[in-house]
Amino acid sequence: MQSGFANTPEPPYYAVIFTAQRTEGDQGYAATAQAMFDLALEQPGCLGAETAHMADGLGITVAYFEDEASITAWKQNDRHLKAQHLGKERWYSHYELRIAKVERAYSGPEGR
Repeated sequence: MQSGFANTPEPPYYAVIFTAQRTEGDQGYAATAQAMFDLALEQPGCLGAETAHMADGLGITVAYFEDEASITAWKQNDRHLKAQHLGKERWYSHYELRIAKVERAYSGPEGR
């Protein structure tokens, strides 16, 4: 998966924050997670994404979108719907999904 920071524009824009605790074993997770990360970046309105995963299976992915309509379209993407189903069925013991409007953003240490 992409490493580093997403190159987002000046706010406002939206963040879709997905935090999950993985179950044991891969069961096709790694390949699907990479495919979904790449697919998200191809979606109209997607501004970028960032992801991090810990050894204990806790992971967080933040995808940035220009508007709520773009988020809705991503949620309804056929390939994404299939991955969501598999996640609920076999890959996640728990997850949280949050959508937030970014109104301010700062970079450091040099700032924007």
